[in-house]
Amino acid sequence: MKTKLFRTFLVLTVLMVAIVPTAFADNGTDSSALRAAVTVAGIRAHQQQFQNFANADPDGTRVAGLPGHDASAAYVAAQATAAGYTVTMQPFSYELFQEFATPILDRTLPTFFSYPANDLAGFATMVYSGSNNVTALVIPTNDIVIPPGPVPSTSNSGCEASDFPTAVSGNIALVQRGTCFFSVKAANALAAGAVGVIIFNEGQPGRTAAFGGTLGGTVSPTLPVVGAAFAVGEELYNLSQQPGGVTVHMFTDTATTIEVTNNVIAETPGGRSDRVVVVGAHLDSVPEGPGINDNGSGSATILEIALQMADLGIQPRNQVRFIWFSAEEAGLIGSQFYVDGLSNNQIKKISVMLNFDMVGSPNFARFVYDGDGSGTGTAGPNGSDVVEDVFLDYFAEEGLFNEPTAFDGRSDYGPFIDVGIPAGGLFTGAEVLKSAAQAAIYGGTVGDQFDPCYHQACDTFAGTNTALPLQALDEMSDAAAHAVLTFAMTTSSVNGTDKGNGSGSPDFEYQGSLLKK
Repeated sequence: MKTKLFRTFLVLTVLMVAIVPTAFADNGTDSSALRAAVTVAGIRAHQQQFQNFANADPDGTRVAGLPGHDASAAYVAAQATAAGYTVTMQPFSYELFQEFATPILDRTLPTFFSYPANDLAGFATMVYSGSNNVTALVIPTNDIVIPPGPVPSTSNSGCEASDFPTAVSGNIALVQRGTCFFSVKAANALAAGAVGVIIFNEGQPGRTAAFGGTLGGTVSPTLPVVGAAFAVGEELYNLSQQPGGVTVHMFTDTATTIEVTNNVIAETPGGRSDRVVVVGAHLDSVPEGPGINDNGSGSATILEIALQMADLGIQPRNQVRFIWFSAEEAGLIGSQFYVDGLSNNQIKKISVMLNFDMVGSPNFARFVYDGDGSGTGTAGPNGSDVVEDVFLDYFAEEGLFNEPTAFDGRSDYGPFIDVGIPAGGLFTGAEVLKSAAQAAIYGGTVGDQFDPCYHQACDTFAGTNTALPLQALDEMSDAAAHAVLTFAMTTSSVNGTDKGNGSGSPDFEYQGSLLKK
């Protein structure tokens, strides 16, 4: 079966007429040699090195700015340099948030109950929360909606200073998720004199569980902020309306420090510098573990593609810029820093951004970013549909079923699409549960997460050394290699003449893996 892109090119060539030139042509790129050279064994060798660096780290991780990540970055830079790439270490500082003890949220009056920490039915500390150990009344803000209204969100609780009664001062503010950023709600609570903040979920389907959120930066060294399940907030709200109210004990033990880390950038020495192909993956892990799937899989894959392109002597028509971003897990800090440093002219010279974040999940599915928005309702900037088509046509040729995944702000493509750069990529799933229909197609376990070790200590080399994640790596690395070479060799602009016109979605609910609103 001919690909859709090739069919379009053939028709236009034969008819020798077109009102508008095609936005992209792949020129019949044959990626078979590169795909054959990019092997699972090669990718796994890099993942093993990442595991070794985590093992040598005092905390057993590859968190940005700490030894495990520094060693990973040095390894990638050395490999790319030896292969002939022009390598740059791009340093930046960021706020590293760490939690040192299990948080506590106990109802002490009118009766005692301990809400489970780090549990979907309970609560979790928000990233950049401060530390404190307080027992106080719970005072609800205005505009709490119980029962919850329809989707989309109907509550703007805590979004305005006037939402906080005077009684909040010296007590714990109860705030409902919705409308504005968590950071706004927390800042308003702090200004009102609160000694702690409980932000509970709204209650609509899909918005009931406790959630991991980010405040986007340090709010206060003494203000604990947690994200709680709707049921927790509903109970506290109802009890607060009774005589005597409700009292809780809150405890968090956290610290935020300034760390210096690096993006690693490796460019081909040749190729058109006005049609740069950015190939990205994040190199850092979460504090919970070594991150060998998230995102050792994407980082190792693009490294192996880069090495094999050099080994095969491929001279790209367009410059290819491989970037291993740091501090993605802290909220896309590295990719945002990179994009913020680009001039308007440099932005216009980037033709496409290909993102590979988690491509070897143990209970995988094949997801392609939905460039045209037809499957998820959220499209990327002009040209992202072309990127999607390259992957869809490749999988169609290979007879491999795939599904769309949304541009929701959860990975390093976010800052690129915010400035109008076309983007796309692959993903094999994280915390979402696999359906029976998906298990029938891909194999694996019904009702289990696509990555059962997502953001956990068990995301290790050994934990990704079974048949399914190795199959995922094999299939997705081939698709990645094909797309990289296709865009490296094309003679056409990905999005015609409309390059670098900002049309992204800066109001995403997510900042990396963390909810921000």
